[in-house]
Amino acid sequence: MTVTLPLAVTFRLAVPVDFPEVRRITRDAYLRAGHFSADHPYMSVLEDVEHRAEHAQVWVAEAAGKVVAAVTLTFAGQPYSEIAQDGELEFRMLAVDPAHQGGGVGRAVVREIVEHARRLPGVEGISITSATFMERAHGLYQSLGFRRAPERDWHVPGEDVLLWVFTRSFSRGLSRVSKTMGASI
Repeated sequence: MTVTLPLAVTFRLAVPVDFPEVRRITRDAYLRAGHFSADHPYMSVLEDVEHRAEHAQVWVAEAAGKVVAAVTLTFAGQPYSEIAQDGELEFRMLAVDPAHQGGGVGRAVVREIVEHARRLPGVEGISITSATFMERAHGLYQSLGFRRAPERDWHVPGEDVLLWVFTRSFSRGLSRVSKTMGASI
């Protein structure tokens, strides 16, 4: 499925030929923002796009035929899910190419994630984890209807790092997503 977004950005499922660019964009975005050093253990998780694509779904935003952003989508009970509950789509590892930041690409991607989730049977909401220091991301999520869910906040195991949870619910009476719906993203 390919969906055209505002700003002439297309949101689509990544294919293996995209993986090197997804890796570069994710690495560059996280390093440029100063979230982690290049040798931080989480960087190897972010850079293992092949593993992500095998155990979740990696989506990309494309502009003028070039990948400019990437994000991972998952459900409760799947290997890349950290906080999703039944009936929620969780997105993780949203990264916009630093050369395209500030132009609305991240906003367009989050809007498309919301619309994509609304179309999925049984999905009643979306969840995301964000480090407390990712203030720019918090503003984006809140401006698009996400709310803090402090009762779901958690700490990185073995570290003194608090992670905040943001959620957005849809008001509709659909049944909850099964933990086995992995192929339905």
